[in-house]
Amino acid sequence: MSTVIEQAVQARLVASAPLLETVPATLHYDRADPFAVRIDFPAPATLEGADVSWAFSRDLLAEGVDEPAGLGDVRVRPYGYDRTVLEFHAPEGIAMVHIRTGELRRFLHRAQTLVPSGSEHLHLDLDRDLTALFGDAR
Repeated sequence: MSTVIEQAVQARLVASAPLLETVPATLHYDRADPFAVRIDFPAPATLEGADVSWAFSRDLLAEGVDEPAGLGDVRVRPYGYDRTVLEFHAPEGIAMVHIRTGELRRFLHRAQTLVPSGSEHLHLDLDRDLTALFGDAR
């Protein structure tokens, strides 16, 4: 069984202009980092012209599809009947995208199947993480 889930989604970029631009994005979930999800935007979809990734809590995404969630750099909230808004706050400004809630729920279900909520700690490799943090201190 694969330990990584990837799902392509269409995100609608919210801009000051009334027209919403559709941009490709990819959601990622990796059992090796069981508390986090990641969304990647390709270079053509960003102001900087470089690939951009945002990592945040899987629980934040799960909560945000049903009710407003998040106080920091990433905020998630329902929007209308079938959309969810993801807000990404950075020193350069705020990016907002709309994603179909059904796509997010499908992704979360797949992640839940791979690592059920409450069992994330069973998939942590603390020895590897400590070695990465402190190096090989022999």
